[in-house]
Amino acid sequence: MNRREHLAALLALAAVVLPARKLKALEARMEDVVPEYGLIGQLLAKPGQRAALAAILAEGTGAMPGNFLYLIGEDSANADAIWIVELWDSKESHAASLTLPAVQAAIAKGRPLIAGFGTRAEFAPMARS
Repeated sequence: MNRREHLAALLALAAVVLPARKLKALEARMEDVVPEYGLIGQLLAKPGQRAALAAILAEGTGAMPGNFLYLIGEDSANADAIWIVELWDSKESHAASLTLPAVQAAIAKGRPLIAGFGTRAEFAPMARS
């Protein structure tokens, strides 16, 4: 799969959950700047706490410099799991985001709702073809 196909697949995934105006903004940004770092991770919430955990993560991640996409989705096979898909301009921007006050607050607020962590994968978006 080349970069264009890879990004098209990511945008298709985003289209399922993002409002049209946000999807258009994401497409425009990705035309100008290529994400260099991606992360996909699964969080396991304590029983019955998935929606609360997802809401906390969503509220604390609105403005993160260098972030193209922060997508939270429910796992269809596990009622207590969520998936997070992230696209960043660099791995350093992702690391720096973890020090932002809003992100730190979301982590502190969400930590008691987390039962564990599932699969995690880092990736580099494909180069232009």
